[in-house]
Order: sequence, then C-alpha cells, then structure tokens
Amino acid sequence: MKYLGIDYGTRRTGVAASDTGGSMAFPRRTIVMTTRDRFFAELLAVAEEERAEAYVVGLPLLHDGTDTLTTRQVRNFVERLKRRTTLPVYLMEEFLSSYEAEDDLRDAGLSGRALEAVVDQQAAVRILQSFLNLPESRRTPA
Repeated sequence: MKYLGIDYGTRRTGVAASDTGGSMAFPRRTIVMTTRDRFFAELLAVAEEERAEAYVVGLPLLHDGTDTLTTRQVRNFVERLKRRTTLPVYLMEEFLSSYEAEDDLRDAGLSGRALEAVVDQQAAVRILQSFLNLPESRRTPA
C-alpha cells in the first residue's frame, strides 16, 4: 500500500510518500499556504500523482499526551481533508519532528535557505516512516 505523509503547518506543509510496498518514506514537496482551496487542490494533486492509497498526518502532542493549539489546527485540517477525499486518513502521534528534521538536515550539511526549503518534507518523512514502522494493528485511523 502506498501512503502520503503530511507534516501540516499553517504556513508550509511538508509531504512525503512511501514506496509501493509501504516500507520506506521519501520527501516529495513543500506546499506553501496561499488559499485553502489552492492548498487542498495541490495536496490532492500530489496524492494522485503518487497514486497514494491513504494519508498519514502527523499529530503533534506534548510529551504528556495533551493537545496544543497546533494539535487542534491539525485535527481541523484532518476533518477538512476527510471531506475532500475518499482515501483513508491515519494519525501518527509526533513529538518535535520538525526539530529532529532540522538536526537530520544539518548533519547532512544543509543550512540557511537550503535547509528551510526542505525541513517540512523531512519532518513528513519522519512522521511517515514512524507510521510505516508500526504494526498495522497499532495504526490509528482519523
């Protein structure tokens, strides 16, 4: 099964895709928020290009499992996404994926604008790879 991983942000959203076997995640694109309609049109177009069969959205929580403002924004995004697609949507709890993605990219020698251009994609890769590493019985549908 092929999945599309999403690191949702109110300004930029990182997108990653799995291989067709659903075992490895790869960066695909960063979508810059302009209007809601354009954003969803681009996201759905990426899913179609990738032939995705499901979405995996990172759900940022505090370490004690409680919600933040960003958590509520992601939950609202997921509800809007579910109204626009027939594909299944899964949630993947995440903690500091963007910070870890920055560390990954700095370790790879990126900085400044080069890092900023791909950090959201790398966060989406981390979210999606974490999901792919879970047994199917532990995957949480939205």
